[in-house]
Amino acid sequence: MTLHLPSKRCTGDDRRRAVALAARALIVERGLEGLRTRDIAARVGINIATLHYHVPSKEALVALVAESVRLDFRAQAERRPRTGKTALEQLRLEFDDFRETVEEMPELIIVLTEMIERARRDPAIAAIVAPIQEHWRTQFAEIFELGIADGSFRPNLDPVAAALITTGTLADYWRLLTPLRTPLDRVFAEIEHAFGAPHSSQGKQNHVL
Repeated sequence: MTLHLPSKRCTGDDRRRAVALAARALIVERGLEGLRTRDIAARVGINIATLHYHVPSKEALVALVAESVRLDFRAQAERRPRTGKTALEQLRLEFDDFRETVEEMPELIIVLTEMIERARRDPAIAAIVAPIQEHWRTQFAEIFELGIADGSFRPNLDPVAAALITTGTLADYWRLLTPLRTPLDRVFAEIEHAFGAPHSSQGKQNHVL
């Protein structure tokens, strides 16, 4: 897919977005190791000099891609406002977002997974990707902390440990390509069952069924 933009009407933000989308598409096709600036430039319809103006280094390119992924996740969350929701309702909205990503935007998962794998051996990329991972975990920790206060979750729950368990489970789910894979609703139900307050079990059943 070529992402040519009319140069006279294209702003710097438009150009950077096009570069990020082209890079993401190439990461999906070839992996992060196969990402080449000349291929990005060709896909966007610009020359190498223009591309290097916007992303002067490989780290700058990865940072641009990571920022585009972060913005897409934020836009997704904003479509389901959390204001005024109980912690259990907020948790279910996070689950809805995750299901939507798996079913409708799998390229975001592929790109983020590629960057995370590269970050294990590249400190510069780790510094770029780590804030995205930490934000995801912090969101869940805050939901669980709220849930202890509003009675959605059991009072002896450790919010940070629960967040690590939840994000680890969901991250593993999108990488799992074996017959062991089970429907997402069952995964969500087990997380609610593990952390929920006893009186909220009926609500959990109604949500899943």
